Amino acid sequence: MSIPPHASSPEVSGSSSGPVSGGIDLDIFLKMAVAQGVSDIHVRAGAAPVMRKDGDMLPTKMPPLSELDIQNFAKSIIPEKTLPRLKNRTDFDFSFMLDNSCRFRVNLFYEMGRLGLVMRLIPLQIPTLDDLGHPPVISRFADLHKGLVLVTGPTGSGKSTTLAALLNTINRTRYKHIVTLEDPVEYVYQSDKSVVTQRQLGMDTDSFPNGIKYALRQDPDVILIGEMRDRETMMAALHAAETGHVVFSTLHTTDSVQTINRIINAFEPYERDSIRSQLAGVLQGTVSQRLVKKAEGKGRVAVSEVMVVSPAIRDYILRDEMGEIYQLLNNAEFEGAHSLNHSLHNAFRNGLITPEDALDTSENPTELQQMLRGAFHGSSSF
Repeated sequence: MSIPPHASSPEVSGSSSGPVSGGIDLDIFLKMAVAQGVSDIHVRAGAAPVMRKDGDMLPTKMPPLSELDIQNFAKSIIPEKTLPRLKNRTDFDFSFMLDNSCRFRVNLFYEMGRLGLVMRLIPLQIPTLDDLGHPPVISRFADLHKGLVLVTGPTGSGKSTTLAALLNTINRTRYKHIVTLEDPVEYVYQSDKSVVTQRQLGMDTDSFPNGIKYALRQDPDVILIGEMRDRETMMAALHAAETGHVVFSTLHTTDSVQTINRIINAFEPYERDSIRSQLAGVLQGTVSQRLVKKAEGKGRVAVSEVMVVSPAIRDYILRDEMGEIYQLLNNAEFEGAHSLNHSLHNAFRNGLITPEDALDTSENPTELQQMLRGAFHGSSSF
């Protein structure tokens, strides 16, 4: 049965795949994409599949897909247990496993009334923080006993992977109960020293705020919230961190100051002083990251601004003197924290990225240009 535009959920689905009507074998196509190291696959009617690799969109030499091709494509990968959620939905997220060899997060959408899919590859092997090239300061967040840690950045900047590496560090080294709330579940953890409970929105819980509320009754030590999308989720996350838990989450913000302001400004003006006080009390740090193409041309390297919250930073948050935080981050030796420009300069100095890509990535290219010319006299290693 086909999936008509903007219609109810399909009656046929399954976990196995095979040739679609255009003769493309789904298994072979996806495995080929994985072997080539792509991060995302785009399929839509009337066009050949397109892949993203190292940040660039690359067309394939495959024939254009028909709308029926896309419908069959979708039916072969939509998990049967998610079908009730698909009814009358025009945008939908889910994940699926291909032959126990790779995992994908999928967004199903409609374009001009026709079905499309974007699939992001989720490696089965969770990388370590060292694998990702993160500075040692980030590993400190895995040792926390309470508080809030936020990993931020634009879409596709590796936030989920960094969080997975942090959580799996806890899983491998500490005797804790980790509860994740995700939409959908991406990386799958195997309980090691810790016990890991993974809950998916729409299947295991109906919303992030309710998931957090009930997670607090499940004897957690660590809670991962897939994304802080709204004020209710933010309020629940702050409460969880206040009550002695470690809370990790993400925001689509570009740096630590913008992250703090985004949370505070999500609330009504009369609530903001109280939220500012709460946030100053529980925030332990932020990681604001980007992925930059390697100078050698293959792969990308993570660069980041890292803020470790100190008594001075807590005081600046309370007093709403956010500009002072930027000044502290510009000293790369302060509490192990560093600015994005310091990270970019360090990556360039180590031959990992080109100066052109560094400047394109920077939020303050004028300052970075001075650093690249040797005009910056502070420390640039961390």
